[in-house]
Amino acid sequence: MAKILVVDDSPTQVHSLTKILQKYGHEVLVAENGDLAVDRAVSELPDLILMDVVMPGLNGFQATRQITKNTVTQHIPIIMLSSKDQDTDRLWAQRQGASDYIIKPAAEAELISKIKSLLLS
Repeated sequence: MAKILVVDDSPTQVHSLTKILQKYGHEVLVAENGDLAVDRAVSELPDLILMDVVMPGLNGFQATRQITKNTVTQHIPIIMLSSKDQDTDRLWAQRQGASDYIIKPAAEAELISKIKSLLLS
């Protein structure tokens, strides 16, 4: 199906997301921090990115801004996945260029639904 870049510094979260995505036939790429996410987005050109917010180095907001401002990667939809659940976090994610925002832990049905919606648009 799609090539999806999972960006998260938690091995547990990466494992959980990978298991769900592979169940639906997606190819999974992984970046453990925002700096690697920006590099992988450019080199791999994934179909979609799942981006954590709180990470060492570049945080998810900063990495999202870099990816969405780069002409090479600006077309890639980004879903922010975070335990930060304030309206201001959602607004800030949107201002950085994120396509959607999901509160962790992500329900499988919601995650897959949003991924399908963004891949079809």
